[in-house]
Amino acid sequence: MRPLPRLRPLLLVLAAAAFAAGCAAPPPAPKPTGLAEVMERPAERALLDGIRAYDDGQYAQAEKALRQALDDGLQSARDRATAHKLLAFITCTSERLADCQQQFRDARAADASFALSRSEAGHPVWGPVYKSVLQ
Repeated sequence: MRPLPRLRPLLLVLAAAAFAAGCAAPPPAPKPTGLAEVMERPAERALLDGIRAYDDGQYAQAEKALRQALDDGLQSARDRATAHKLLAFITCTSERLADCQQQFRDARAADASFALSRSEAGHPVWGPVYKSVLQ
């Protein structure tokens, strides 16, 4: 008489229970963040203010807001890279080339996938500075 046949049903039940435990539903996806929630963050609000000022040609105001956004701690790497990119554009056009180079370096450090678009990289003022930083 072998005791193994008596254990077989028990082993099958234990194996089924272990398998079922591994098939548990994945945890729910994190709740998406809405624009209103993002705008409650000082850094993100400052970034938006900086982008608006830059687009309106208010470069001194844009620079102040973008630096404030970085100081306040932007959460997204892409947002940090965007702030640095716009600061690079501002500093290059105001002939502060060392700061321009550093802003491009900081953009790359914030987001390793950072790159200027083809038209941005071809700009006669900041394009050569950007290319020199890549080398």
